Amino acid sequence: MGLSESLRSVGKVLKLSRKPDMDELKLSLKICFLGMIAVGIFGFIIQLIASLLLGIRG
Repeated sequence: MGLSESLRSVGKVLKLSRKPDMDELKLSLKICFLGMIAVGIFGFIIQLIASLLLGIRG
């Protein structure tokens, strides 16, 4: 795939894309924030378990 084909492909995608309306934007933001919160909680649980395990051993 050459450069000209890549540029044509990008052009096609840009022609098909559109600006999301407010409901779609709100839904996307909710999903992103829920994902960030889930990752944060998961990381916190891992950190808590690791600190408990190291606290017992040390």
